[in-house]
Amino acid sequence: MSPAASYRHLFGLTGPTYILVAFLARLPLAMSQMGVLLLVAHTTGSFGAGGACAGALAIANAIGAPVLGAASDRFGQRPVVLVQSWASAVGLALVVVAAETGIAWGWAAAASAFAGLTMPQAGPLARVRWRPIIGARSRGAQSGRLIDTAFSYEGSADEASFVLGPAIVGTIAALLEPGVGIGTAAVLLVVFGTWFAVHPTARLRTASAHTAAAGRLLTPALAVLALAQFVIGNVFGSVQTGTTVIATAAGHEGLAGLVQALLGVGSVVAGISMAALPTRIGYVTRWRVTAVGLFVLATPLLLIHSLAALAPALVLLGCCVAPYMITTFTLGEQLTPPSRTGAAMTLLAAATGLGYAVGAALAGRLADLGGETPAFAVTVTAGALAAVLAAVAGRLLLDAHAARVAPAAAMPAGEHA
Repeated sequence: MSPAASYRHLFGLTGPTYILVAFLARLPLAMSQMGVLLLVAHTTGSFGAGGACAGALAIANAIGAPVLGAASDRFGQRPVVLVQSWASAVGLALVVVAAETGIAWGWAAAASAFAGLTMPQAGPLARVRWRPIIGARSRGAQSGRLIDTAFSYEGSADEASFVLGPAIVGTIAALLEPGVGIGTAAVLLVVFGTWFAVHPTARLRTASAHTAAAGRLLTPALAVLALAQFVIGNVFGSVQTGTTVIATAAGHEGLAGLVQALLGVGSVVAGISMAALPTRIGYVTRWRVTAVGLFVLATPLLLIHSLAALAPALVLLGCCVAPYMITTFTLGEQLTPPSRTGAAMTLLAAATGLGYAVGAALAGRLADLGGETPAFAVTVTAGALAAVLAAVAGRLLLDAHAARVAPAAAMPAGEHA
């Protein structure tokens, strides 16, 4: 089956409405961090206050995501995501109230933390739904190909949302005011977060959702994958900082978001293309290759000092980003007990968000000392760490895969994961 046919078949299993709803439901998470930064910085005149509030949202989300992901495994996605969507919308509304009324910005930080803590992770939870959807409506070898296609799509959709979300917030802030951008994210949560929660696809996990979560979640393999996602989060945060430094120095600060979006363009294209890879190329091999690619393609950033040179470099770097993330999430889904996949997927997403915050903060501090080159040094270091981690921990993942999906006696010397 060709990649195009695989995507048509996959989307035909749910219909286009679900695909649209699941995509729009993940936009508020992508919009909220930059939206809070812009709003609080605008009302207080302090980027430090704005950054602190955005950081509070990101850290709280990293804490809450795996906890509420585990709750969705136990009680089903419908009630958990429904409560999350409305609670987080209220939290974002409180951020606007706190910022616009001129009270101490600490209250906005507290509201941001509440909004982040309760923010639904629609992307990871959508990944969880695909295996039961495909299992209920497809059979045989075709099922495995569709799983690959589903995870390729979800990785690309996440990348697209994290390009589109900040762009929407930034445009609204420029044309109207930052508070309207946060309000838009809250409305999306209420409408599409609710729709995602009550969509019939959420029912496909009901049979196992009301039983106690079985199986160990925090395995060495999942810890490795979480670290891998933390590293890619460092790439996102440091690239954003380095791009902003170059754009500001050139007098085109408003272009920073558009140039950074080019990372997502390359990533989305490469992610969608992952469905064309033959199944004989194992996931650990893919992880190792894309990890090395991150390091190799990030290294030229150390020599770049203009937006014109940065643009094509980010497109090329993006070609390894989505394939890397798609591979880690697929391995996470394969190596986790079925009753714990919600917790596993949200844990990996939380690690990415935490890495983003750390990467942005570290690159920002280094940029204050020496400009864009030290900021991009964080990106290159993250790429090197990704390559080393994949080289060192690949065997651990192979062994975990063999123990989980194949009898040890039947596992040949070659790679199957």
